[in-house]
Amino acid sequence: MGTAAGEGGEGVRSVLRALDLLALFDETHRSRSVRELTDATGLAKSTVVRLVATLEQRGLLWSRGDGRLTPGAGLLRWAALAQDAWRLPPEAVECLRVLSVRSGGESSRIYIRQGGSRVCVAQHEGTQQLRHVVRIGEEMPLWAGASGHVLLIGGSARTLSRVAAAAGRGPDFAAVLATRARLAAERGWAVSHGERADGVSAVAAPVTDAAGQVVAAVGLGGPTSRFTEERVESFRPALAEAAKRLSELRFLGGSG
Repeated sequence: MGTAAGEGGEGVRSVLRALDLLALFDETHRSRSVRELTDATGLAKSTVVRLVATLEQRGLLWSRGDGRLTPGAGLLRWAALAQDAWRLPPEAVECLRVLSVRSGGESSRIYIRQGGSRVCVAQHEGTQQLRHVVRIGEEMPLWAGASGHVLLIGGSARTLSRVAAAAGRGPDFAAVLATRARLAAERGWAVSHGERADGVSAVAAPVTDAAGQVVAAVGLGGPTSRFTEERVESFRPALAEAAKRLSELRFLGGSG
């Protein structure tokens, strides 16, 4: 059944607002009050109350006895489905472990592109005492980091412009992103130093599907002091081997 344009626009807006509310809950904000949600979103209190009521009805939010809201039990089913879909097969887990060992104990990770962000979907923590910590599921900017260079391979001019706008760097930054993606495609790998955070470096390579399209990036990350030109060069054989093996496994997104 068709929907009027105005109704469709309002419906999409409501969905986005509801998702924005849910996004305000994290490890440091496990519960929220309606006042906190209102202040954080800038929405009218009546709008927040209506959205909260809908989310509660669907089990996505739950009101505690003290009146504070927490993520609802309805999210448990979705969380279980997501964990199952993104759980690495043993061969891919071993790939990340071997990459970490062959790099001398750096942390190895797999990132995918999600909209204008890149998301870490798997990692093997390195053995180095000083490590760069990344949380599974954490969204990071697509415009920064070696994995971002790789994930932008094949990106359209429109995509590059959108990512550049998200970076707040102005229209000329799209050309910078295009150059990074082109170099990553030509070399088969990319390296970055301090693009997202000072003192943090990374090297990454593309994971491709059966059609040769980039679907993920596998990489190593750690302190810039350890990612010298010589060490990055030494990482490349193991990184290329891991990327090739992961591409062959076709493991992303689960099955069924």
